Amino acid sequence: QGHLEESGGGSVQVGGSLRLSCYFGDLSDGIGCMAWFRQTPGNEREGVAGIWRAGGREYYGDFVKGRFTISRDNAKYRLDLLMDNLKIEDTGTYYCAAAKYDGNCLLRNIYGSWGQGTQVTVSG
Repeated sequence: QGHLEESGGGSVQVGGSLRLSCYFGDLSDGIGCMAWFRQTPGNEREGVAGIWRAGGREYYGDFVKGRFTISRDNAKYRLDLLMDNLKIEDTGTYYCAAAKYDGNCLLRNIYGSWGQGTQVTVSG
């Protein structure tokens, strides 16, 4: 298993923005899908956004509703999530994940590598 390192979490007011970043340069095996998952208070971990290796397909959770954008730069080993118009219910721990293959990038069970998580807190 490789190492994923998230950064960019923090506290923000409702309607604000945050950019999360994930460095995946330590992964030694080829990777396909990468994604951001989150765990909000009282809920199971859910898919936020995912992207194929070459970036040809993106996936978003229904709750995103056009507010978030995932991007990936394989040359820089970086996965980003730009979150705009944040809501209180977006508060939670956000995890970066990497899978060996492309596919439906919001399926949690395809991921074998996970970061430690970064906290996002949205307040009113």
